[in-house]
Amino acid sequence: MIVLGIESTCDETGASVVENGKRILSNIVASSADIHERYGGVFPELACRRHIDAIIPVVHEALAAAKKTPESIDLIAVAKGPGLVGALLIGMNAAKGLSIAWKKPLIGVNHIEAHLYASMIDAPEPYPFPALGIVLSGGHTLLLKILDVGRYEAIGTTVDDAIGEAFDKVAALLSLPYPGGPPIERLARQGNPKSYSFRPGKVKRNPFDFSFSGLKTSVLYAVKGQNGLGAISLTEVQRADMAASFQETAFRDIAEKTALALQTFPCKAIFLGGGVCNNQRLRSLFAERFPKMPLFWPPFNLSVDNAAMIAGLGFQKFLSSNGIGDSLDLEVQTRIPIA
Repeated sequence: MIVLGIESTCDETGASVVENGKRILSNIVASSADIHERYGGVFPELACRRHIDAIIPVVHEALAAAKKTPESIDLIAVAKGPGLVGALLIGMNAAKGLSIAWKKPLIGVNHIEAHLYASMIDAPEPYPFPALGIVLSGGHTLLLKILDVGRYEAIGTTVDDAIGEAFDKVAALLSLPYPGGPPIERLARQGNPKSYSFRPGKVKRNPFDFSFSGLKTSVLYAVKGQNGLGAISLTEVQRADMAASFQETAFRDIAEKTALALQTFPCKAIFLGGGVCNNQRLRSLFAERFPKMPLFWPPFNLSVDNAAMIAGLGFQKFLSSNGIGDSLDLEVQTRIPIA
């Protein structure tokens, strides 16, 4: 089965052609991150304008790269949420229009679930379930028990900032560009992660929940003084040490809660997804902490928002629904509980 995937949840416009949920024939991404860099975050209206300009060209490019025609497409999968409502509507309406014009079935996909599926694309089947799922991105931080593809039990989430959002805000405090993850990782390589005694946030009502707001505030005080209003002149060494200490604290918090989850919910493997998973320190820390646990990471080009994970998961969902797609009444959802 040949599936066309469409992704437009935030600032990336993606189209991909995937065969049988596994074999990626093309994966095209048009990012608008260059526009948002000046604002230190995503400017929704500008993201939508870029989606409007890019959505049909990336579809044409994905078909051309895969050497496929509209007639050879069997299914159109589209991210239905969560995400920015305007951005989602552009992708959804494009997918519906193509579904009508090409007379192909349509299926909506949960973007968060697709991030986890990105680490399953290259994994051998049958998948080792039950497994622990971890989503770490700019908008989401989640711990999940994976019972099967499409069947999950929520364990923990963030009560404030997502981890990627925390990286963006700390990067701004350190005068680093947006998005903040890659520049913090580069700077942290030059620093001492033990220089600053930052502490992770704790959530009393659920030991598996995350809180990065306090950690971010600790960096703010280190940069601008205890009242948060001053401006301490930081040396390059101090900036590197601060980046390393922040990154290490955040990642060790994730590792600690992962270890606790594995003790509480015995699992056979860990599947991770989301843009933060590209961080090499995170990967090495998990390898050190869980040497006997199979770890499945998304390929680097599938960790950020992309349409290949949408197409791949769309194939799986279509099979589980006995080949019945969604109706054209399908609506976008800015928030979707995954479990």
